[in-house]
Amino acid sequence: MKKILLIIAGILGVANANADESVQKIYEEEVPKRFSSPMQWRVGVEVAPAYPLPTNTFLQGDNVYGERVNAAFAGTLRGDFSFNPRSREGRLYHGLYQGIGLDMRTFFHKRLLDNPVSLYILQGAPVKHFSDRLWLGYEWRFGAAFGWADRSRDYADYAFYPAISTRVTAHMGVSLKLNYALSERWQLSFGLDATHFSNGNTSFPNAGINSIGLSAGVSYVINPQPETYDPTPEMLAEANRKRWIWDVLAYGAWRKRQVHIEDTGPVLSGTYGVAGIQLSSLRKFNRYFCAGFALDMKYDSSAGKEPYWLGGYYSDMKFARPPFFKQCSLGIGGVAELNMPIFTVGAGIGVDVVSPVGDKRFYQLLYIKAFVTEHLYLNAGYRLGDFKEPQNLMLGMGVRF
Repeated sequence: MKKILLIIAGILGVANANADESVQKIYEEEVPKRFSSPMQWRVGVEVAPAYPLPTNTFLQGDNVYGERVNAAFAGTLRGDFSFNPRSREGRLYHGLYQGIGLDMRTFFHKRLLDNPVSLYILQGAPVKHFSDRLWLGYEWRFGAAFGWADRSRDYADYAFYPAISTRVTAHMGVSLKLNYALSERWQLSFGLDATHFSNGNTSFPNAGINSIGLSAGVSYVINPQPETYDPTPEMLAEANRKRWIWDVLAYGAWRKRQVHIEDTGPVLSGTYGVAGIQLSSLRKFNRYFCAGFALDMKYDSSAGKEPYWLGGYYSDMKFARPPFFKQCSLGIGGVAELNMPIFTVGAGIGVDVVSPVGDKRFYQLLYIKAFVTEHLYLNAGYRLGDFKEPQNLMLGMGVRF
């Protein structure tokens, strides 16, 4: 009898193990990984009239042609994808999409600015659903604009302060969009947009162009996936688990520099290197948001030159080489990040406790992290002083622990 009972127990044990394995297999099949299942793809077009804000005299008409720049218009071709609704990301981030956009823009002043073409990445998500068909969402865009007219060479000096002095600039934008699904495949969108163009101080002048406007678009869903799946309790608990995370970022860039010598403000000839390290300690509050503190250390080979002026003006200026630490800054600030799959968007504000002579101590950061793996990311960012003075780009690579 004992032998029979042992045999039965063994059979039941194997059966139970097989059942557990089957349940695990079913669970894995029900929740596929991020890119292991078909995604929903969408293509669309968009038009966007805009008003360039008169934030510099160049746009106000102080240019070689004496023309005001007070209107803009862009046409965009775009494509994006959403994660499979059965996947972990599709369950945790309903309606999230990411993709690329290509737009051509005119300011109706070709000889002043030409007609730049932008290529950018984008990401957006619903904020509020009013019904199954109508929802309000956000979208950000980050990329490069090509083909500007570089009018800086038209001037004997920088008296007119051209808005753009490079053929290529950064393109940054954000939108608040109202979306409506006409059918399973066709969608309309209407948005309020803000866009910024700047060369990140890689050349001078760099007054930049900022615009606000409206947008209207239509898109076609290639392979509709209308199903929705709720995340499991375990999935939610892990995604929203509060914890500390640490980022280490190393970055570099190049820049131009205007110096102030006696009563003049000439621009240094050539370009100068910038290198920095940022150490961040962030508290993750939920799957969307984290915030914390950052220590910023930066070396700028163009900084702190004024006290080492040897004489000369404009192209004849001569400087002694400042000591290394006279060109370094050390800052501490607060940062906040919107965390989504693949991309994280962040902003920061801080103050330099150590700063080269003449540099703004109060600084601001805006950046995007693109995660190549769970822990390794690429960084593209921008640093300002006093909310208005461009300082440098932040192009680099980081590690998250």
